[in-house]
Amino acid sequence: MGGTAVVVGGGIGGLAAAIGLHRIGWDVRVAERSATLADAGAGISLHANGLRALDALGVGTAVRAAARPQYTGGTRTPDGRWLARMDGAALERALGTPIMGIRRADLHRLLRAALPVPCLRTGVTVSAPDRAAPDRVAVPVADEMWEADLVVAADGVGSRLRALLFPEHPGPVYAGSTVLRAITDQPLDLATDFELTWGEGAEFGHIGLADGRAEWHAVLTAPPGGRHTDPLGMLRRRFGGWHDPIPALLAATRPHAVLHHDIHELVTPLRSFVAGRVVLLGDAAHAMTPNLGQGACQALEDAATLAAALATQTSVPSALARYDAERRPRSQAVARAARQAGRMGQRLAHPVAVGLRNTALRLAPSGATMRAILRHADWTPPRLER
Repeated sequence: MGGTAVVVGGGIGGLAAAIGLHRIGWDVRVAERSATLADAGAGISLHANGLRALDALGVGTAVRAAARPQYTGGTRTPDGRWLARMDGAALERALGTPIMGIRRADLHRLLRAALPVPCLRTGVTVSAPDRAAPDRVAVPVADEMWEADLVVAADGVGSRLRALLFPEHPGPVYAGSTVLRAITDQPLDLATDFELTWGEGAEFGHIGLADGRAEWHAVLTAPPGGRHTDPLGMLRRRFGGWHDPIPALLAATRPHAVLHHDIHELVTPLRSFVAGRVVLLGDAAHAMTPNLGQGACQALEDAATLAAALATQTSVPSALARYDAERRPRSQAVARAARQAGRMGQRLAHPVAVGLRNTALRLAPSGATMRAILRHADWTPPRLER
């Protein structure tokens, strides 16, 4: 089965969906609202499930070549004591790969390179699709009308298409935390590949990148919408007394490189990821907090599953029904787990609760961290056949 598809959104999920559809012989066009592809977001960690999805889409090898494996690290307290260690070699033995750290800009570039150049149209706004015909969707894109057998709504946590398709849904809500992040301006000699540090109502983490630089993030419990005239200065004051290499990471960062975003999620699960011939994917379907590092990985799973369903089912409706049945329960369960992880991690602020959490982590069996990762990362993509 082949056809014509319009993908709304040129982020990780949208590009991956377009790659999958292109690989199974569909004619695909991607409409991206941003006029310039800034690829904001600093860096990202890809777990085994996301990497396996990329393999199924044919771009896993290229992504691994641009990424850095995360073998060493774990979770610490602000004074540097270890709460839990990560054994990347054990993960590799269990899953065939360690977690990989990569710049978002590199991941976006590699995904775009896997698509024909004319496929991506930037700087265009998509209006409400016309779904009156049973077997076609008319999609207003800028001043044109694109006809499609399928529309993939991958337009992010604030998805306009989701709001149009499911007007009764309350939409995304503020998760209670805001995140600042950046990539250092120069390489650093880091003792570990990956770390998280949990304080009272705050988290600081870093991942090493292939070029020796590092991506860091700082998550703070704060009201939404707050911004700082000197965000890097604020972070140096807030985290200046935390253990090395946190002060060094901030010192190696230029002020203009710091990105600041409030975290939103879909707390109310959608009753379906499908409305006729329009299918939701990625954050548009299941926006989650970043506490498990699974947001992008779940979007990649979506893309691989959607392509496989369309390649093997006899009709678009049956393929979308299969996609919804496979993806909705899993992605929504991961979103719930991410929310719970945040409550037990950075969101904890009371000293007694923090102390109890830290004691429990120190006393946990040595394999507890790996089992927690395996619970969500051990996923096998369906075969992608034309």
